[in-house]
Amino acid sequence: MIRLVLYLVLSLLAALGVTWLIALPGTVEISAPGWRLAPSLGTAIFIALAAIALAILVWALVRRILGAPAALARANARRREKAGIEALSDAVIALQAGEFSRARSLSRDAGAKLPGNPAARLLEARSELALGDLASAREHYRALISDDRTALAALSGLYEQARQQGRPSAAITFAKKALAMAPSLDWASEAVFNDLAARGAWSDALEMSAALPARTRAQKAAKKRRQGVLETALAMRLEETEPDAAFDHAQKALKAIPDFVPAALVAARIEINRGDTRRASALLRRTWRAGFHPDIATLYAHVKPGASAVERLKRVRALIEAPDDHPAAAMVLARAAIDAYEWSTARAALAPFVAKDPTRAMCLLMAEIEEGQSGDQGKAREWLARAVRAPADPAWTADGVTSDEWAPASPVTNRLDAFAWKVPVEARTPASLSLQPAEPLPPALAPGAAPQEDAAGMPARP
Repeated sequence: MIRLVLYLVLSLLAALGVTWLIALPGTVEISAPGWRLAPSLGTAIFIALAAIALAILVWALVRRILGAPAALARANARRREKAGIEALSDAVIALQAGEFSRARSLSRDAGAKLPGNPAARLLEARSELALGDLASAREHYRALISDDRTALAALSGLYEQARQQGRPSAAITFAKKALAMAPSLDWASEAVFNDLAARGAWSDALEMSAALPARTRAQKAAKKRRQGVLETALAMRLEETEPDAAFDHAQKALKAIPDFVPAALVAARIEINRGDTRRASALLRRTWRAGFHPDIATLYAHVKPGASAVERLKRVRALIEAPDDHPAAAMVLARAAIDAYEWSTARAALAPFVAKDPTRAMCLLMAEIEEGQSGDQGKAREWLARAVRAPADPAWTADGVTSDEWAPASPVTNRLDAFAWKVPVEARTPASLSLQPAEPLPPALAPGAAPQEDAAGMPARP
């Protein structure tokens, strides 16, 4: 309604303006050979404005006719560009859907309709890589490296291609180039870290980790965790040869990852060797309460080298306030009680758990208790049979591999910080690690077997 009113008002004003021009007093004389014209001033102005408008209209029409070929060319280019963008979009969808042949065809079509578009060539290279046409993919990627917009994507593709071809040194070279261009690139930093982990170059990895930027909270947390893992790896390497340096690295690791079991074990062992059992005990108590890891409790029992089994049992009882709260606490207490021939204590510690769903280690402990307390070979064999079918106990696990001891990287993929304390899903046994097989049962855990100790009376390290 408002627009209608405004339109009527403006139309009225325009009509009044034209009427005013025509009614202006005075005349204008226009003469030419053979004719003479003397309109009024307003009429002359109106004619002049009309002539100007007509000239503009004629020029616009002539210009449109003259520019028709260029306009048609531009329209065709726009249609071609639209078709190229649609082909590019369909190529991305086909690549994600696994239709690699269709993705390559569409990316080529997009490249033909969008000449100079690097995305089309990149999609074509990705499709060829997925199809196994490694030679063509390599040529496309090498051509894309010269473009700053696609250099990182091309290096990523060359890295994947090198990995598929089994050329790890070339893959790491591409990852290092990408990392030099973008220090915060996740895949490149992970690849370089995994390479350093595979070679055990912990000092280089630690230096590299410290230089990597961390802007977000998640990146800062990941960097702190990575620093702690690398410090622990260095501490484990230097523990035997340079205990002071190893202790410093272990302390830094505990600062980065509080109550980190591998670092705490290294630091506690060094303090025990120094004779500072008080500080070692305090560290182990704090770490035990944080996660109830059995290795912590076992080392706590052996803090005093040469201690008898009865003394070790007393220390374990002082550490474990309520063994029925956690299965690891119950098994540690039962192990110490068996070593001290306190069969009733060992049986009572395991009773709340074996009545429900005992694990493999619990069954083995019960077999020792049955044979040691009453000499009942039948019940002992029954527990051994149950151990074969019982659920596995938590262990240091990475990529299906279980290890007696934590390792900084996975022996399968060389991935840093891969080992976690959990129930293993599957068992694999590379020769480089001391692993815990599912069966047959280890002789050291057979009924009546005594725990292995070193000359100082401490449990031997695997």
